[in-house]
Amino acid sequence: MEKIQMTTPLVEMDGDEMTRILWQMIKEELLLPFVDLCTEYYDLGLAHRNETEDQVTVDAANATKKYGVAVKCATITPNADRVKEYDLKSMWKSPNGTIRAMLDGTVFRAPILVRGIEPYVKTWKKPIVMARHAYGDVYKASEIRIPGPGTCELVFTGEDGSTQRETIHQFQGPGIVQGMHNLDSSIESFARSCFSYALDQNMDLWFAAKDTISKKYDHHFKDVFQDIFEAEYKEAFVKQGLSYFYTLIDDAVARVVKSEGGFIWACKNYDGDVMSDLIATAFGSLAMMTSVLVSPQGYYEFEAAHGTVQRHYYKHLKGEETSTNSVATIFAWSGALKKRGELDENPALEEFAGKLEQATLRTIEEGKMTKDLALITTVEHPQVLSSQGFIQAIRETLEAML
Repeated sequence: MEKIQMTTPLVEMDGDEMTRILWQMIKEELLLPFVDLCTEYYDLGLAHRNETEDQVTVDAANATKKYGVAVKCATITPNADRVKEYDLKSMWKSPNGTIRAMLDGTVFRAPILVRGIEPYVKTWKKPIVMARHAYGDVYKASEIRIPGPGTCELVFTGEDGSTQRETIHQFQGPGIVQGMHNLDSSIESFARSCFSYALDQNMDLWFAAKDTISKKYDHHFKDVFQDIFEAEYKEAFVKQGLSYFYTLIDDAVARVVKSEGGFIWACKNYDGDVMSDLIATAFGSLAMMTSVLVSPQGYYEFEAAHGTVQRHYYKHLKGEETSTNSVATIFAWSGALKKRGELDENPALEEFAGKLEQATLRTIEEGKMTKDLALITTVEHPQVLSSQGFIQAIRETLEAML
C-alpha cells in the first residue's frame, strides 16, 4: 500500500531504558511501513539531557507550542542513585514537570479496556478517567536541608515592599523543609479543562483534595472550581444531565472503589500522579492506560503513563529476552497521529491511527500478549510473546485489517 502522507510534523520526544527500545520497535514495525512519518526529533534520554543541561527538554516543549502535537516516550527522573549511574552534572528535575509547566493544562488518563482483562475491582464496569493538574505542587517545589536549630519562615515580599511572614517551624535540630506553589491562572485552566472535558465526554466530574487540613492551598483549589462551575458551566451540566461535586480525597477513594466507574476524577498534581497509577493497575495493568496533556492554548502531548521499565532494560542489556507490554506507548503514538490528522484534516492518518489501536486490542483478544497480561487474562491458553514478538503480532493483525 502507498504510505500515508503527513503535512505537519509531530514533535517526537525519545526517552530512556526499555521504553526507548520499544519506541524504536514500534516505529520500525507499526509506523514507518505504513506512514511517511514526519517528526521533529528531540532526544530526552537522560544522557542527552545531561549533555545539554536539560535545554533539550525546554526546546521540545517550545516545539510542541509551535506544532501543536507531541508524542513522548517515558523518561527517567533522576534520584541520587541515577546521578551516580549516569555521572550527572545535576539531579535534573522531572522532564514531565518541565514540559507540563511550560504547556500548562491538564493530564487526562484513561484505562485501555480490552476483552479478557478484567478489573480487579469487580464493581467497575466503565472507565474511570483521571484528570491530573499539570503544574506546580511538589514538582516545582523548593527544598532545604535544615542543618540544625533555628527558625524557618515562609516570607512573601510584594513589589511594593510589603511582606507576609509565617513561621513554618522552630527547629530544635536537623530536618528538612519544602516550599510548594501554584498559580491562580493555572488552577483556573485546570478547572476549565476538566469541566469542558466532562461535557465533551458526557461524564460526571468529581474533584477531590484535602481542604480540611490545607485550609488555604487545597481550599483555594476547591473555591476556584466551585466559582468557575457556578459562573460558566452549571447550566450546561444541568442541560446534559451531568453532575459535578467536590469531596475530600480520602472520601473519594472510598467512593471510587464502590462505584461502577464512568466518571472523571480530578486531582491536584501529586494526587493525580499516584491515583492514576492505582486506577491503571486496578483496571489490569499500568501499561494499559492512555495519557494526554491538554493545554488551554490547544497543545497536545501524548505519552505512556508508566515508567521506563528499568528491570527489563537491564535484562535486555544482558541479552536476555523480555516480554514488555508496549500497549500504552503504541496508544501514545496512535493518539498523537489521530490528533495530528484531525487538526490537519487528514482523514487517512486518523483512520490509520484508529486501526492501529483496533489491531493492538484484537491481537490481545486473540490470545497473543505479553507476560504481564497473560498472568491476569481470562482468555484460555494465552500465547506469551516477547517484547518484539508482540509488536510483530500486532503488525500482522494490522496488515490484515489494512
